[in-house]
Amino acid sequence: MVAHLGPRAVADRLREEPEEVVLLDVREPFEREYAAIEPSLHIPMQEVADRTDEIPRDRTVVVYCHTGARSLMVAGFLETRGFRSVANLRGGIEAWSIDVDSGVPRYG
Repeated sequence: MVAHLGPRAVADRLREEPEEVVLLDVREPFEREYAAIEPSLHIPMQEVADRTDEIPRDRTVVVYCHTGARSLMVAGFLETRGFRSVANLRGGIEAWSIDVDSGVPRYG
């Protein structure tokens, strides 16, 4: 079962243990051009199955999208592929912008 982490919890982990966490952005390129959480790895949702070798298995992978629906599906997929430490960013980049970094543009 996929774990859900709130934006503040993810921000804390990134600040305290940056080498232990990787953010995986599964949004489309046009979305990423508008707003992104950095640093993060960008692999659009439709490409994840073909690019899992680019995702570190020795770190916690926190998957994000706009609001958390696509990222939840990708996180579940990664678990089925043997990734042991995967979480979904609850509320996606939208919640991140509201709760952590208002400098990240919101879109709808």
